[in-house]
Amino acid sequence: MYAASPPPLTPISTVRLTLRPYEPTDEEAFFTVLDQNRSRLAPAFPNRVAAVQTIAGAARTLTQFKQDWQTGRLYVFGIWHRKTGVYLGDISLRPSWQLPRSAEIGYYLAAEAEGYGYAREALAAAVTFGFGQYLEAQYLTLRCRRNNPRSIAVAKAVGFQPVVTKRRLWPLRDKEPDIVHFRIDPVVGL
Repeated sequence: MYAASPPPLTPISTVRLTLRPYEPTDEEAFFTVLDQNRSRLAPAFPNRVAAVQTIAGAARTLTQFKQDWQTGRLYVFGIWHRKTGVYLGDISLRPSWQLPRSAEIGYYLAAEAEGYGYAREALAAAVTFGFGQYLEAQYLTLRCRRNNPRSIAVAKAVGFQPVVTKRRLWPLRDKEPDIVHFRIDPVVGL
């Protein structure tokens, strides 16, 4: 089951960033960041990297993102620097419409955008969106690779807590040995 009606395609502004659904004119910037960061992003985002091998692949992926937004399957925001307009990466929420409602967040930045707090700022905005009136998630999750201390630090800085997951069935058991799972619940009373 997907959302009854999609959230508006309204950008989210933070102090330094604009998070917005992609537009067709974003394909070159989207492709360039993925292409320049391909080997670094492939372990965590293999499907995305594989789908965006060319500008045409970028265009197809952005079209899919728009369809996913309309159906409530996936909400993907490009991350743009407000002052310079430079594309920095993206952040997405994949809702589970089963009760209790939740969403998994994924994000990446271009290498040159790391170390400035942009991921933390974007993640905090995505958390607000996830708990907001359109998704109304009861909790949000994300996964980080153990060998990515920056990503783990971002998750913890925004308030995500590590969780122990159930052991998978034997064929899948060793597929994610280097993954740390995180969860955040809404703060009640604020």
